[in-house]
This record gives sequence, C-alpha cells and structure tokens, in this order.
Amino acid sequence: MNIKGSTNIVGLIGHPVEHSFSPPMHNAAFAELGLDYAYVAFDVNPNNLNSAIEGAKSLNIKGFNVTIPHKIEVMQYLDELDEVARLIGAVNTIDFKNLKGYNTDGIGAVRAIEEVSSIKGKDVVVAGAGGASRAISFYLAKFGADSITILNRNVNKAQNLASDILKSDLIGDVGADSILEIGNCLGDADILVDTTPLGMDPHINDEPIAKADSMHEELVVFDAVYNPNETVLLKEAIGAGAKPVYGIKMLLYQGAESFKIWTGRDAPIDVMQKALNEYLGR
Repeated sequence: MNIKGSTNIVGLIGHPVEHSFSPPMHNAAFAELGLDYAYVAFDVNPNNLNSAIEGAKSLNIKGFNVTIPHKIEVMQYLDELDEVARLIGAVNTIDFKNLKGYNTDGIGAVRAIEEVSSIKGKDVVVAGAGGASRAISFYLAKFGADSITILNRNVNKAQNLASDILKSDLIGDVGADSILEIGNCLGDADILVDTTPLGMDPHINDEPIAKADSMHEELVVFDAVYNPNETVLLKEAIGAGAKPVYGIKMLLYQGAESFKIWTGRDAPIDVMQKALNEYLGR
C-alpha cells in the first residue's frame, strides 16, 4: 500500500474491530483500481461515538463502515438517511460527502441470494428477528418477495418485525411464528434465510435450525454466518440436495456497495473475494 499526502481515508468503526475482514478486502480493491484510498479499522468506545464522527469530519475522512454496537446510535449524528436505512433503523455505511447513512447489509444478502435465485415472487422464511434479520427482510420486501415469514424464539419480537415490514408498504404478506415451527414452514418455502449466530466459529457443531429431512431440492438456503464457510445448516442443505448460499457472499457484496458509495466506482468483486479467501486461509 502506497500511502501519500493525498491518500483518502475510509474505515470501520466498531467495538471491537480487530476481527474485521474488511480492511484486506477494501485495500485489495483500491489497489486493483489504482485508487488513492486506504481502509483502516478504528476501535471506538460507545462513549466516544459522537466525538469520533465529529473528529472524522474534521480530519476529512471520506467514509465509514459501522459495526456493532454503533449501527443504531450513530444515526443521531448524521444529517441524512437513505430511505431503506431509515426503514431498517440502522446504518452500516456513512458517506461523509453529505454525512449520509446507508445500510448495505440487506443488499449484500439479496445480491448473494440472487446469484442462485431471483427473489421476486418467492416465499421466504427468515430465521431470527435481530438487526441482521431486519436489514435483510426489508430488502427481500423491496426486491419483490411474495411473502416473508419471520421465525424467532421470542415470537413477540418476530411479530413486531413483521408489523414494521408490513407498514413499509413494500409487501403485503408478512407473518411471524416460533422458530420451533421451521420444519412445518419449509415445505412451501422457496428460500430460507438464517440470520441467527448458530454454527458460528467456535460453535461449529451447534444443532442447526433445520435438518435435511425438512428441506426440498428446490429450496435456496442462505446462512449469514461466514466463519466457518460451510456451516452446520449449509451442510444439511447440501445433504438435502438444496441450493446453498454462503455468508461470505453477503460480506463481499455489502462491502462492494459501500465501496461504490464512497468512490462512485464499481467494486472489483473477484479481487475482493480473492482477498477475503486469502485472509480466511481458503
């Protein structure tokens, strides 16, 4: 990396951030396109979030990705919100040109799924009702899903999310149920989206949310967990002859969307994916 006096700085804010895969992915993309940018991770204590945004403006930082625990709190320090970020109620990308917040998590998941299957007109089951589920579900609605069923251990939380999605007027059929009913929901589903942390390293032998015997061969199964690459759920999907979609693709495509917001250029997806694979030792 050739850092000069003219180099534009973008980065990640979160707490903690040392585990992030984003710096190698973005810096490889900048190098490939010959862009005078560098991507750095900043560990920002929640108590310092306001001063971090003010400091970034003063230092002429061009953009941030935002991760846990700042995705909601950071919104109060921004001047504008993208429409879908406002509906989701969380931001994962900031463009300092106009201090505008975006959420690219959902579009990252949708682009990953659409490599395998169109979302338009499909019946989708979403496991989990947290921040990732919220981001992905609004984009599923935006991209024309026919129905969405939110499943969660806390059914009230699932019902609240379903209600919020319905209020957006992006979709007319959103339901909610207990995660324990997943086996009864997959028979008629076209796509299963797992936003729970089950199977994430080091808990790679967790019980999957659904087994192969409840899946069918036309089912598309997306797991937002990307470490390990082949989660316990995706192993079940492969065993059932279903179509797996890997979580690393969501990380890749949400990063590509952020890259375009900051630079105005299309991201070199193949280069970013190669950098991710190398960083993960694949």
